[in-house]
Parts: sequence; structure tokens; C-alpha cells
Amino acid sequence: MIDPASGPLRVRRGIAVTALTIIALTLARPGMAYTEAEYEDASRALRAVYAGDNAAIPVALDKFKALSPAGSADPLVMVNVGAATSLQSRATILPWKKISYAEDGMAIQDKAIALLTPAHDASLYKGTPVSLHVRLVAASTFLSVPRFFNREAQGGKILNGIMDSPLFEQANPQFKGATWMRAARWAVDEKRLEDAKKYLLIVIERSAPQAHEAAAQLAAIQ
Repeated sequence: MIDPASGPLRVRRGIAVTALTIIALTLARPGMAYTEAEYEDASRALRAVYAGDNAAIPVALDKFKALSPAGSADPLVMVNVGAATSLQSRATILPWKKISYAEDGMAIQDKAIALLTPAHDASLYKGTPVSLHVRLVAASTFLSVPRFFNREAQGGKILNGIMDSPLFEQANPQFKGATWMRAARWAVDEKRLEDAKKYLLIVIERSAPQAHEAAAQLAAIQ
């Protein structure tokens, strides 16, 4: 998953996946084998990892794995298991281990995306389709890992697909803002500053919850 970037629109090229808001949004939907509180407990551990607590990595991984019984396949849980798996690369100094953890985590996220069905489009959390949550977490992973993993094109395609989807219009403002902010980060990383400004302006004009942050970052790249 994404490590919180320090500085205006700075993206770390290590193993990271998405902004803190993305995981906060991916809460359990009704009818799952786990409760919203249980999902939030696992998410809290993962947020601790994003904040720099590498000791929380195995805790987050174990908690997410515990949400999905053996033999079950829940894309929402699976995509976060993949995130926690990739984040294990932060806790090792061995280069081959770093690569292995990253690749294993992304492979899990590939499976999560492959499991999505129209039922996940219809299943909502606070008005946002679960399928979009899953795709945003995965896209953020693929856009954050080093380029030698050759995942940037895939991540960009998924991210653009989210914004182009008719489902995106029904997403809640927090999710939309997180998506536009991620698109801005990607644009800056590719030195597409005009595109970055466009996404930041959308966040501001739509009065998304991230509007204040977007304004600060827009001022930094003007």
C-alpha cells in the first residue's frame, strides 16, 4: 500500500500503496462474515504501518487474514492482505526479500481484482461500490512500487478506469477526493504538472474533504 508522502505531492518510490484515507474508506459491507468493527480493527493496524510502525505489519496481516475464513474469497479483504504482504518489504534489509514480498502482495491484489463481479458493483459502503474500493487500493499499490516491477501502466489503467466508471459518480465525496488526489500524485510523479493541477482543482471545486490539502499542494506546484 501507499506510504504517506512527506512534502507536497511527493511519492515515495519504495513499497507503498495509498493514502491513509483509502484504507479508512474500505470498511466491511453488510452481509460479510465479519463485522465493520472487526474490519476497522484490522484497518487500524494497517494505518499504524503507514504511519511508520513496521512492528504493526504482521499484526495487520494476521488481522486481515483472520477476517476471511479458509477457502473463502473476499476481494475487499484480499486486496488488503496483498497490501500488508507488500509492506513486509519495509521490515527486511534483504533485497530479494523486498522484491519477493512486493511481488507476492501484488499477485494477491491481482486475484482480488479478478474476483470482482457485478455484485461488488452493487454492494455499497456509504454510497461507494466495494469494487471501486478494491480497485483503488490495488491501483495505488501498482503506482507506488519501483518502475522495475512494470506495474505503472496497469495501475494507471485501473485508476483511470475508476474515474471513467459510471459508478464513480455515486461514490461519496471522501472517496472521490482520495481518487483525484491519487491521480494528482501520479501526474506529479510523471512530471505531468498540468494534469496534476487539473485534478487538484477538481478536488477544490467539488469541495471534497481533501480541498485544503489540494489547495496547499496546488500552490506548491504553481
